[in-house]
Amino acid sequence: MGTSLFDYIGRFFAHIGTAQREKAVALTCVELNELENIFALLLLGSFVGFPAPPTFLSVELLPFMEREMAVLHQRAGDASDMLAEMVGTLGIE
Repeated sequence: MGTSLFDYIGRFFAHIGTAQREKAVALTCVELNELENIFALLLLGSFVGFPAPPTFLSVELLPFMEREMAVLHQRAGDASDMLAEMVGTLGIE
């Protein structure tokens, strides 16, 4: 009986450790995606009015940004106009 209790407690803590590692990996993946988006926005910031880096730097890095461009395009299509939603909710015309 005593060894089975110790085995149960050991498995319990092993599962807690596994869950914590999975949570840490998921947070790291989210952070990676956000950092990629920030990087793309910094390079292509002139489209939204941010000061842009030197043009030669942007042009040099552009071939490596195919995935980021696709993500930015998808986010632009999925984004809704929050100001219009707030105005519509408040009934301001």
